[in-house]
Amino acid sequence: GRIIVITNLAAPTRSVFLDITNRVNAAADTSTADERGLLSMAFHPGYATNGLFYVWYTGNDTTSLGSGMHDVLARYQVSATNANVASTNEQRLISQFDRYQNHNGGDLHFGPTDGCLYLSIGDEGAQQGTNGNPQRINLNFFSGIFRLDVDKRPGNLPPNPHPAVVTNAGGQAFYLVPVDNPFVHTSLGGDWGGFFNSTNYTGALASIRTEYWAVGLRNPFRFTFSPLDNTLFLGDVGEQDEEEINIIERGRNYGWNWYDGTNSRPGYTPTNGIPLGFTNTPPLTYYTQVFTADKYSVICGPVSTGARLSQLYGALLFADYGKGNVWAMRSSGTNVQSIQELFIDDFEAGLGNVSTFGVDPSNQDVLYADLRFGTNGVLKRIIYATNAVVGAPLPPTLADAGVFTNLSTLAPAPGIVPYTINVPFWSDGAVKSRWFSLPDTNLTFGFNADGNWSFPTGAVWIKHFELELTNGVAASRRRLETRLLVRNTAGVYGVTYRWGDSLTNAFLVPEAGTNESFVIDDGGGILRTQAWHYPGRAECLQCHTAQGGFALGFNTAQLNCDFNYPASTTNQLQALSDAGYLTAAISNRMALRALAPATNTAVSLEYRVRSYLDSNCRQCHQGSGIAFWDARISTPLAQAGIVNGPVANSFGNAANRVVAPGSLVNSVLHSRIANLNSDHMPPLGTSEPDTQSIALVAAWITNALPAYQSFADWQLAKFGSTNAPMADAQADADGDGAVNYLEYLTGTEPLVPGDAWRITATRTNGAVVVQFLQTANRGYEVQFADTSVSPMLWQTLTVPGNMPFFSAVSFTNAIPDPVVTNAARFYRVRVFEP
Repeated sequence: GRIIVITNLAAPTRSVFLDITNRVNAAADTSTADERGLLSMAFHPGYATNGLFYVWYTGNDTTSLGSGMHDVLARYQVSATNANVASTNEQRLISQFDRYQNHNGGDLHFGPTDGCLYLSIGDEGAQQGTNGNPQRINLNFFSGIFRLDVDKRPGNLPPNPHPAVVTNAGGQAFYLVPVDNPFVHTSLGGDWGGFFNSTNYTGALASIRTEYWAVGLRNPFRFTFSPLDNTLFLGDVGEQDEEEINIIERGRNYGWNWYDGTNSRPGYTPTNGIPLGFTNTPPLTYYTQVFTADKYSVICGPVSTGARLSQLYGALLFADYGKGNVWAMRSSGTNVQSIQELFIDDFEAGLGNVSTFGVDPSNQDVLYADLRFGTNGVLKRIIYATNAVVGAPLPPTLADAGVFTNLSTLAPAPGIVPYTINVPFWSDGAVKSRWFSLPDTNLTFGFNADGNWSFPTGAVWIKHFELELTNGVAASRRRLETRLLVRNTAGVYGVTYRWGDSLTNAFLVPEAGTNESFVIDDGGGILRTQAWHYPGRAECLQCHTAQGGFALGFNTAQLNCDFNYPASTTNQLQALSDAGYLTAAISNRMALRALAPATNTAVSLEYRVRSYLDSNCRQCHQGSGIAFWDARISTPLAQAGIVNGPVANSFGNAANRVVAPGSLVNSVLHSRIANLNSDHMPPLGTSEPDTQSIALVAAWITNALPAYQSFADWQLAKFGSTNAPMADAQADADGDGAVNYLEYLTGTEPLVPGDAWRITATRTNGAVVVQFLQTANRGYEVQFADTSVSPMLWQTLTVPGNMPFFSAVSFTNAIPDPVVTNAARFYRVRVFEP
């Protein structure tokens, strides 16, 4: 019943943070195996300001269900005068009568995106789930994951009455039920699955435990949210067959006690047969129990993100309590890619009982508790073994890596090809050069017009960084680092070589990375110190993710630009296609998307902002998982969740959105790129603000978000401008010298040389207003569609041909407002010659 605080991680010291031994119901003899006690705690997401935390323990109570041991969820608060001591004042939220000492579940975590408290509880105990709790959502608080709103947000619901729900003098519970919980009977919920297919499970709605998030669990002792994509992994202790690792999702049923792992148990159903319509969610992975080898109780650990063990980055760690086995599992969705046994902590002949995991907050090292009955338990840190190196070591210098034949001039080795991209990722003002290599000439890159490309094992990308020590003076450039990213069978890995004062070689930085500072002359006698971080190998994997495409800038929208090759200047995509690097030859390059730099004012402000977001944010922000909104340029703005989109963290202001039109204060996207604090995005070690992009985003927001501009509209602007490649034969279908996108698509000539096009569409009082510039005395046919209405229907309007040269023309056509009022409206527009 004690919570200990370690106040000095460098030289570990311990003191008591909270002592509730007088409240905890636990075994008197600590040498006896027992599952009672103080089982877990969770800090409120706002702990820094409100000091609240929650604990789950077995304690004594008397309710209408019985007297004696109860499973207790309670709230505590840190002392107002001492940050290392908590007040012993307790507020209970749930006190569930429990007849058995085992299967108390007992883990607590706050959801990283919803701020709700998630609680795991077992089936009450004994054996075989015979207490009548599994597969019941209208009985007690057992056998599932529960999700509570402890902040009592507006719109959420009071829990249904139950003896375990603690209330105040006015009969109100100390939490609410989120309205989107799966068994809330509203238009947002009601995902009841197979629970009500049998009369044994039909009951009044008021009896439903709407707190359930997932059901059918035996003893969900430990679970974790992945910090990479918010996946909820859970270890469910099996009966006598299999130990499970599950991915927990809303409203899913994990089978107990009709299933033990992957094995069905029809004899334990009420009618000796699994009901029709019942859907069991199988485990992500499992292992078979072996009691003779003390392998019988799975312990779920964290997803490793520590910098010092880069080989474990992104892997879920889990263990077995009985023997002390520790494994690392890699998965993609529900597909297990690999499981590796790291070690077995069976010191003292099998007494190495791994009971729980943790993470060192200073560096994300994985920790675990070795619980030894009759002796002192030990907290341990996972480190490399002395014989951990397998295979050839990494090249210690850039010269050893063989990338360049001449390091002084950075002349690349044969087969290493230079390239550039449209919108570089922000790197604190550094100047970057890029190369790639595909060593096996029988392999190709998997081309995709809008999505991620696929890359074969062995592909390599090289990026070189230099920094001007005097701003604007190229001769003052200092070589900083050269990074290599390598595609392997497990994904990618990255290494960094630091140049230091050398011009002839760079040296491998430590696995965890390193730091350096430079004095920068901004002109006019203004000097400043700029910090530079050389990333460690695990940090490379934070952005170079599978969902981001591994090699982030190596995609169609980034590579679709000209490059000055030694023989000629030509389009990179076409050059890659002609050289045989792609899976399929490109035949429609003019129809392919391209990102627009912030300085290209021929392109709409919106498209330039979307290009910046695609370059800097798409590796994580793809509309699911860890990020609600979608940064991909291929996702229409109306569907991207950006404008008035909900945020994972409102920072205490309910009015905050991803982007709130007209308001920088309420636009979290702007604040997170503009402020260099712990909330800065992207989450990298940047020390300098990207002032140009910050101003670009601010202008877009404060200009109240100019009307949607489609990709086709931008292509018109791009290929009709004076600085565009006007001689591109692909864009001149009829060979008359007029180069434009519409001619390429249609094979006709809707424009003449020199035409400049800007097309916008807005809504005013229920009418659509389309504006564009046209050539004198020519008629056009305009088609437009409202993308916020489903299905999206094209409507056609005719513009007369008697308008003066380059004059703006507008016209209206009334269409109904959408059902949802105050919704953002966006339009696609295309123009043809009749």
